[in-house]
Amino acid sequence: MRVLVVEDEDELADAIARGLRRRAIAVDVVYDGAEALERLCHTGYDVVVLDRDLPELHGDEVCRRMAATGAAGRVLMLTAAGRVGDRVAGLSLGADDYLVKPFAFTELVARIRTLARRTAPARPAVLERAGVRLDTAARAVHRDGEPVALTRKEFAVLAELMRAGGGAMTPRRLVARAWDENVESGTGALRVTITTLRRKLGEPDVIETVPGLGYRLAGGER
Repeated sequence: MRVLVVEDEDELADAIARGLRRRAIAVDVVYDGAEALERLCHTGYDVVVLDRDLPELHGDEVCRRMAATGAAGRVLMLTAAGRVGDRVAGLSLGADDYLVKPFAFTELVARIRTLARRTAPARPAVLERAGVRLDTAARAVHRDGEPVALTRKEFAVLAELMRAGGGAMTPRRLVARAWDENVESGTGALRVTITTLRRKLGEPDVIETVPGLGYRLAGGER
């Protein structure tokens, strides 16, 4: 999952991003509406966490332009205004959900995950392939019945490979789904993560390198 956080309060924006990254969610952060629209032109997001009360380009206008251009991503609008009329106004502009500040972070995460499920086709909570069992809800991985301890990034990469159903994923696609813009060298970091995953998952190797394409889990079509 990839999320864009649009919030002009730096500390709040950065706190949201840190919390989401701890949950293996790739997050990009911008601090004004104009930059958000620029980012949305080049990157696809599952969910956009959008502050309504942005300076210069108001969150309402960002939401309106997203709806007009068909930009990808569900919109979770944040605001300090809790009146029913304010919520209705935001939803009428194209927002998919509304959350009033201050909010519980656990509720924010739950709403983001709910919106992401609406964006993508339904995905099973438990994925199994080549002797690997990955439980997305419990964030647990087993290989041939034995538990495997993974970092958040390793878990995110493995989950994307398993969702591909044995099909090859390019490094660029894997980085786009599992990393955010803060990674210094996406493909280099991915190579390191793949190497560590292979070691932790053990023999026989379940992650195959497909020349000229990328990576896939064992058992994919040749």
